[in-house]
Amino acid sequence: MSNILHVCIESILDAPATLSKPYKRWHLAFATIYCSRALHSLLNKKNKKTSKLPLSTPSFVVLNVERHLAFSNIEHKSLTEVVKKKNLDQLHEFGGVAGVADALKTDDKNGIHGDVEDIARRQEVFGSNTYPRPPAKSFFYFVLEAFKDLTILILLACATLSLGFGIKEHGLKEGWYDGGSIFVAVFLVISVSAVSNFRQNRQFEKLSKVSNNIKVEVVRDGHRQQISIFEIVVGDVVCLKIGDQVAADGLFLDGHSLQVDESSMTGESDHVEVNCHQNPFLFSGTKVADGYGQMLVTSVGMDTTWGEMMSTISRDLNEETPLQARLNKLTSSIGKVGLAVAFLVLVVLVVRYFTGNTEDENGNQEFNGGKTKANDIVNAMVRIIAAAVTIVVVAIPEGLPLAVTLTLAYSMKRMMADQAMVRKLSACETMGSATTICTDKTGTLTLNQMKVTKYWLGKEPVEDSSSIDTHVLKLIQQGVALNTTGSIYRATSGSEFEFSGSPTEKAILSWAVLELGMDMEAIKQNYSILHVEAFNSEKKRSGVLMRKKADNKIHVHWKGAAEMILAMCSSYYDASGSIKCLDDGERITFEQIIEGMAASSLRCIAFAHKQIPEEKQEISESRQKLKEDSLTLIGLVGIKDPCRPGVRKAVEDCQYAGVNVRMITGDNVFTARAIATECGILRPDQDMNGEAVVEGEVFRNYTPEERMEKVDKIRVMARSSPFDKLLMVQCLKQKGHVVAVTGDGTNDAPALKEADIGLSMGIQGTEVAKESSDIIILDDNFASVATVLKWGRCVYNNIQKFIQFQLTVNVAALVINFVAAVSAGEVPLTAVQLLWVNLIMDTLGALALATEKPTKELMEKPPVGRTEPLISNIMWRNLLAQALYQIAILLTLQFKGESIFGVSEEVNDTLIFNTFVLCQVFNEFNARKLEKKNVFKGLHKNKLFLGIIGITIILQVVMVEFLKKFANTERLNWGQWGVCIGIAAASWPIGWVVKSIPVSEKPFLSYLKW
Repeated sequence: MSNILHVCIESILDAPATLSKPYKRWHLAFATIYCSRALHSLLNKKNKKTSKLPLSTPSFVVLNVERHLAFSNIEHKSLTEVVKKKNLDQLHEFGGVAGVADALKTDDKNGIHGDVEDIARRQEVFGSNTYPRPPAKSFFYFVLEAFKDLTILILLACATLSLGFGIKEHGLKEGWYDGGSIFVAVFLVISVSAVSNFRQNRQFEKLSKVSNNIKVEVVRDGHRQQISIFEIVVGDVVCLKIGDQVAADGLFLDGHSLQVDESSMTGESDHVEVNCHQNPFLFSGTKVADGYGQMLVTSVGMDTTWGEMMSTISRDLNEETPLQARLNKLTSSIGKVGLAVAFLVLVVLVVRYFTGNTEDENGNQEFNGGKTKANDIVNAMVRIIAAAVTIVVVAIPEGLPLAVTLTLAYSMKRMMADQAMVRKLSACETMGSATTICTDKTGTLTLNQMKVTKYWLGKEPVEDSSSIDTHVLKLIQQGVALNTTGSIYRATSGSEFEFSGSPTEKAILSWAVLELGMDMEAIKQNYSILHVEAFNSEKKRSGVLMRKKADNKIHVHWKGAAEMILAMCSSYYDASGSIKCLDDGERITFEQIIEGMAASSLRCIAFAHKQIPEEKQEISESRQKLKEDSLTLIGLVGIKDPCRPGVRKAVEDCQYAGVNVRMITGDNVFTARAIATECGILRPDQDMNGEAVVEGEVFRNYTPEERMEKVDKIRVMARSSPFDKLLMVQCLKQKGHVVAVTGDGTNDAPALKEADIGLSMGIQGTEVAKESSDIIILDDNFASVATVLKWGRCVYNNIQKFIQFQLTVNVAALVINFVAAVSAGEVPLTAVQLLWVNLIMDTLGALALATEKPTKELMEKPPVGRTEPLISNIMWRNLLAQALYQIAILLTLQFKGESIFGVSEEVNDTLIFNTFVLCQVFNEFNARKLEKKNVFKGLHKNKLFLGIIGITIILQVVMVEFLKKFANTERLNWGQWGVCIGIAAASWPIGWVVKSIPVSEKPFLSYLKW
């Protein structure tokens, strides 16, 4: 018995030395419980033999520690701290990276099993890769924000005054109408504004979730696959390449030349080198600046530094766009004009009253010196102040900011459906003013579906791979298998190959495996890699230094842009496998081959090789420097990347709209010219003088004056570096252009930030590029860029339509009430009626006009300049014509209506109110087109517009016919309704005639800065 117990304790207490104190305690507790159970079980058996008496209840507690035992060899909290504090000594205590991988049950080559149970268990033990967000802003937050608006505060002050004076003059039963209606109006404006902003905020939250849902490449069960960043678990092996965001905290497993930008965490701009020995630590939220590698995830979500930081940050989504700022300024300017006019009316009416120029209902003089009672004077003052308040109410266009919010929210939603995700609202507007688009080639103008279609060995094209010399074939296979960031996966020997990596890498791997019979795993096992120079867009090449295990000989392989590799070579292999000298004549021949392939729109890649002589092997190993000269050219491959269908049409649409399209690519001049001609960016006869197509290096070497002189003529920039792209954007901006730039690489970030509108690619784009951009093109298609341009113009156009419509209402109402108040001493339109007009026109008008979809006409006009006034001469022409017509008609009705129609004053006032509202309804149709005479085109497609017109007419009928006391109206007969409709309908022919009047280019209000 004692022997059994002794063995039991010995075996269970044999705890690993790497365990920390808390886990040793757990181990001891488990051992004690286990031994107690064993002891009890033995006693139980003995008692069964000797006695049949029932046993008492056991005096121990059974603990289920199985879940922790799944990863019992390591304490997660300690591991998290090791990585956060970059503690190498403690990492060695864990057994290094290999020890951690073993404890986390991860195979450093094949990753975790990745089945449902494995993932669930890891998430249960270590947590998921998510972090709690700050609570979203509630609806009441937006209600309070709306109350802070100066316009609303003025209206509330007016409502309070009107309510007090109304009750004072007419008693509580009827005196609350005017003040109460202003309160109702304020309530409606606040409600619509708060609902609109609340919904927009929710939309931003959704977009934020979409943009945060980054795709990450992991290895699970030996298979490379893309998963959401939120699905990453501790133990995952994550693949990293240039431009990737590190998805969690972890340790470096394998890779070459890996450099990380930790500025988001530390503020230090210098890149940090990550390797196995000195610094294997990687942090969530940092960006890969160079090289490639694999990392082992050690902590996720809130256990990472980035998670702790992000959970406290709330992205402020309520940025004020430039157009909103201009409109707020415009609203306050109109409000000031309204206040000035109201003050003038107040002074005039007070003077008229005290000079005895006003009469009461019986025709008697109202003010008669000392004989007038104090109460009558107070009542008269109340009436005068109410008239002034009414003018202030009508002057303030509350709907303008609301219209912008509605338009932007609507267009953002529709743009998402059109494959464009807006990250910054201001980009919606700015895109409408874009005068030039600088676009990438690969994936944007082309399909990014690459395939090797040509292979040249020496000066001969190879049609059949069986004709390639065996030695050369082996060198090509080595160059492809060992100098790549891609990978090959095959589930079973009979199944199809799966290739992963960049499109170029996938094309080359596919060609080498399927046509040349390459066995990547076998080659990798025969060689050990000593040093790698990773590909980047400046060097346009990648190289690898390796040792053959069989004979310890060192080789160097290079792959990259054909002319770059050719310049590094001094010999070449011919079709028979012999090495030939590459003299000047031969070099020219190869250059012609490259040009010929490029002219056929092929991307030309070259392979070169060199065996390092034995005497130089030690130097190469110690310096880890790749040989860059005297190489032997193995061969050239031509990769075809077909143009996207519909790109030519999209380019032509942009050019027709006055927007120049420029292509900036890393390909050579001949490939660039061929693709640009195919896409319609270049005309076949355009580059005769050599100014339309330029190389990045040539552009870079121009003097600043030469650059400024030639930049407008450039249509294609080939062999460009990211710096050249940035330089071109800066030059174009200096020339006064509004520049949109597309980009997908990490190095495009400066150009994307510098541009007026940065457009990143959703599929091929790196996280760095996406973060630097304003809009993400989700399908990487240039046609979507043209759609964004159309939407940008639509936003601007819709807001201009609404401003024209709104200002017509304001100008007409202001002038009518001012003239009537000054001449007759009373206002024809009451506060209730004016607020009704304002509300109907503001909220419903904004909805109707803000949701117009883009039309072809938008792309027929040149871009709107950055400095052009918001209210154009065309708008002034349209709104002044309609406002003058309404003023003339309504003042005629005011002074002569009773005698013309033979009606009472009350009916005449209702006629004025009804005609005024119907004029706005008909004018809403005119506002649909600022320049075109046919305002009904496309009307059947906008069901919302027709619905709103219908609702407005129904509400107006209710107002006139049924709300007599509240609206201060009288019922009208059919003939009177017909007259009102006839007068209002005349605004259509007037609008048609007015649009024939030409207007000057110089802004009508050039002396005013809106």
